[in-house]
Amino acid sequence: MPRVIDYSSVLDTLTRAGFESLYHNSGAFGFARGVATQSVGWVGPADPTLRPDARSLTRQVPAPHAENMAALATRFRREHLPGPLWLMPKSHWAYELDYGNGDWLPAVLEQIAIAPATLAGRNDASAVEFDANEAAAFGRTLQELLTQLHGSDFALAWPSHPLTCTVHHHGQLWWTSTDPALVVALTSLTPT
Repeated sequence: MPRVIDYSSVLDTLTRAGFESLYHNSGAFGFARGVATQSVGWVGPADPTLRPDARSLTRQVPAPHAENMAALATRFRREHLPGPLWLMPKSHWAYELDYGNGDWLPAVLEQIAIAPATLAGRNDASAVEFDANEAAAFGRTLQELLTQLHGSDFALAWPSHPLTCTVHHHGQLWWTSTDPALVVALTSLTPT
């Protein structure tokens, strides 16, 4: 079953892997300044809020959007990213479970056997870790986030791979990597 990884371990592991914390105690991690990265966004319906330069990075995922994005992300993980995957709020758990998404997020955590009370008081982005054999639980959780998030975003990170993904509250996945092969694989999974 998925498990909670304390934020101190998340910060230490991701920092040693070349990531930088972009906001204190949050799940917002990026690559160091000056490091060459590439990004691709998986989007569903057209989003008029996207900046023109961001539109050129998007790949359209057909309806049902959340279900298909979750299935593609699960497939991508299975085929290209062995090892653990971390899910974190880009803010912190206390905010998400009290104000941000507290009306539905506790039930999603309970479905993966994470007691919401374990995270509710944490003013950090301790990670929920999914092992490779927990693909179904990851896929269901990601689909719920893509469907239900409002007002805030979550992050996916792989401690052993140079890749981050923002689970955006507009029902989108925004991937960034320093590995061009991963970006090519992400792009090839989507038709346009």
